[in-house]
Amino acid sequence: MLAIGLMSGTSLDGIDAALIETDGEAMVRPIAFRGEPYSDAARAELSDATRMALTFDRPRASPPIVAAGDLITRTHVFAVHKLLADAGVAAAEVDVIGFHGQTIAHRPDRGWTWQIGDGAAMARATGITTVSDFRSADVAAGGQGAPLLPVYHAALASTLDGPVAVLNLGGVGNITFIPGEASGNDSLVAFDTGPANGLIDSWVEAETGARYDKGGALAAAGRVDETVLTAMLDHPFFDAPPPKSLDRNDFTIQPARGLSAADGAATLTAFTAATVADAVRNLPARPKRLLVAGGGRHNPTMLAMIAAATGLGVEATDALGWNGDALEAEGFAYMAVRTLRGLPISFPGTTGVPAAMAGGVVHAV
Repeated sequence: MLAIGLMSGTSLDGIDAALIETDGEAMVRPIAFRGEPYSDAARAELSDATRMALTFDRPRASPPIVAAGDLITRTHVFAVHKLLADAGVAAAEVDVIGFHGQTIAHRPDRGWTWQIGDGAAMARATGITTVSDFRSADVAAGGQGAPLLPVYHAALASTLDGPVAVLNLGGVGNITFIPGEASGNDSLVAFDTGPANGLIDSWVEAETGARYDKGGALAAAGRVDETVLTAMLDHPFFDAPPPKSLDRNDFTIQPARGLSAADGAATLTAFTAATVADAVRNLPARPKRLLVAGGGRHNPTMLAMIAAATGLGVEATDALGWNGDALEAEGFAYMAVRTLRGLPISFPGTTGVPAAMAGGVVHAV
């Protein structure tokens, strides 16, 4: 099938859109990818909706959140049309869209997770069958609802000599442990590692006005405050056994307040590295390779700290021919095909769900 995947992460930097051909199993062929940045006004509107959602005890309609959902749907429809134009592919040729939407709150401990964006409206606007709401069924069944990308990581890594680990460094970090070739999805282990770029981005924006620490330059100029680092690592999330997941807002930059801009960036980057090292220690076996995707792979200071903390060679997924910026969007295209085929997307070892299960809601045209 030809499938489009759409992803808007917790970093709120924009929309990733990918077109792939896949059978939802071992066959994957990336065709096109584009990133569509959010305007400052859109980022502010989505940030406000997230702050409001985090005050609720359960998802419920509220005018600012409804408006933010309309924004998500509208901008994602636009991204689909631009991706199709880039690829020279007609909408009628595409079998399915995997529309993740925007997570504004993730509370599996309370039995819910909340992604805004209207899958039915996406299907109507594009004329393409759309799968949305990938996480809710898993959470309702007692799972964490995240991470969901492991099944796609396993497809990409199916020919690699294992065990390998795929580390995604987005707003939140997550890791997938793949035992080896032909090991099967039921043997996957995955969980969130902690904040990846999220806290660093928040710190840099608060202290300098920049969106992120470009090239890790600010952190490279600073000194890690070991007292603050130790305090941040003393958090119950790190004592919990995997599978586990978190909301980007479960951690804050408050412990670093009072540090210089450079020292705060260095300390928060070291925090990300330390959480990855803790995650590696909790894997079933030490991986032979640590493959890194997501925006964090562009930060050499972070990668050097992760290498030092884990004692592993750190490889960007691009070295394998995988587009590290596109993996999440490609993954939701892949999962949309699995949903249409009735194949599972989450497993006991990846989300803690009791048994392998399908997910997503199908909106036919």
